[in-house]
Amino acid sequence: MPFRYRLQKILDFRIRKKEEQVLVVQKAQSVVFQVEEKIRQNDQEILETKQGMRTADPRMFEYYDKYLEHLWDKAEKLKQELAEAERILAIEKQKLVKLEQGVKVLEKHKEKSRENYIAEEKAAELKQYSELGVTRFFRQSQERAEEEEAQILKQLQELDN
Repeated sequence: MPFRYRLQKILDFRIRKKEEQVLVVQKAQSVVFQVEEKIRQNDQEILETKQGMRTADPRMFEYYDKYLEHLWDKAEKLKQELAEAERILAIEKQKLVKLEQGVKVLEKHKEKSRENYIAEEKAAELKQYSELGVTRFFRQSQERAEEEEAQILKQLQELDN
């Protein structure tokens, strides 16, 4: 009879949950990357605006100042958004670690169960071979005893004749 793990459905369920959590972590990581990219773009736009301000008409300075304030406010909001995305990513990674531990525990249990099953199968097989050996030895002993009796009877008959 082949090995059948009695908690296989639970192990499969935990593996599925872990795989789903991996996808959630990947999505959270992509959100972090997107926010970091927005921050880089915003920083680049700030630099371009500052350079444009140097060559601009002095009458436009007020508009440049307002636009730079807007970009700095946007940068602060993006930093907050990045911090939140990183916090969510850390939480999701912690969940993933817990799920991975749950899967590893069941996989170790499965392996130990398989080893126990193999040991029991070997013990049963050895017992069966042992029983066969004892039966064979007993039969051979009986056959020898019968042969010895037959020889003794022949010798007695020869002596009587």
